[in-house]
Amino acid sequence: MTAETTADFTNTELGTDITTEDVQDGFELLDDWEERYGYIMDLGKKLPPFPEAERREQNYVHGCQSQVWLIHRKDPESGRLYLLIDSDAMIVRGLAAIIMIALNGRTPKELLTVDLEGLFEELDLMRHISPTRGNGLRAMVEQIQTIARREQE
Repeated sequence: MTAETTADFTNTELGTDITTEDVQDGFELLDDWEERYGYIMDLGKKLPPFPEAERREQNYVHGCQSQVWLIHRKDPESGRLYLLIDSDAMIVRGLAAIIMIALNGRTPKELLTVDLEGLFEELDLMRHISPTRGNGLRAMVEQIQTIARREQE
């Protein structure tokens, strides 16, 4: 990672101002899945900029139908992990935003205890996205959990 990308990690409302409760409330307010897809894509527009220099093989998330990149930074003082995720597909960007809302800014230990499958089930996501998108969603989560296990003290 380059020095100028460090500040980008905390320049997001995902996981701070926008919480999983907000996402759950948003889903409840919307009547059908067409509107929910729009909401998911709107969340994706809130992803912080992803540094072009970091779009390389070592940051690529394998197992996704779309191209997805993921980088992280561990704050040395708080021990919290900050994520940046990007994709070339709008719906996947939205799914990445939901992951960031749930996981960004947590310690590795906290991150590993978040019940993302429960969140996805509550939102009924897996029934409404394609199996390949579901695999990609799980691949992103798996990669983040691998990072968290490696970053535990």
